[in-house]
Amino acid sequence: MEKKKVVAALEKALETKGKRKFNQSVEAIFNFRSIDMTKPENRLNLEVILPKGRGKEVPVVVFADTGMALDAKKAGATQIYDKTGIEGLKNNKKELKKMASESEFIAAPQLMIEVGKNLGQVLGGRGRLPKPIAGSVELAIKQAKSRVRIMTRGKYLPTVSCSIGTESMSVPELAENFEAVYDKVKDKVGESMLSNIYVKLTMGSAVKIE
Repeated sequence: MEKKKVVAALEKALETKGKRKFNQSVEAIFNFRSIDMTKPENRLNLEVILPKGRGKEVPVVVFADTGMALDAKKAGATQIYDKTGIEGLKNNKKELKKMASESEFIAAPQLMIEVGKNLGQVLGGRGRLPKPIAGSVELAIKQAKSRVRIMTRGKYLPTVSCSIGTESMSVPELAENFEAVYDKVKDKVGESMLSNIYVKLTMGSAVKIE
């Protein structure tokens, strides 16, 4: 994939951004050929850390206690739940569903079982189970804010899409994020299985990368 073609497509997509009352997402759309998505081994469920971030503030919920909870607070976690808080959140499914629609989740390894037992039905069904914290809490939160998912949706249609940033980001930043996503998808399905690729704004028309 030639970078100049990616840049040209992004520039064309951004020309149509107009004046909106919100910061539009920039999405990459991948269409496949000759892939049977009804077969589990062919479905995509990938995660990518965007090198230039997502271009917007992303709430991060941390499940931790004691020292790790204090580290999470210092590192800017949006919300922190200890073991008791996890059990309480189980009974507030409305709040949990709202959090699942907009937040990223990470957890201390020793609390993963508690999270799964109490919150797994809601978070797991939405592909939002927390990532276990490995290393520093600060790094885990930073990565969570830059993480996007690429998942097969619908009735296993031969297409996937994900955000690569927002319209407030520069074209070089968006291009670098696109390359990270493209490489992940290519490694999963093989370059020959990629039919065509588009970029688009939330409210804009899709622009094909030639």
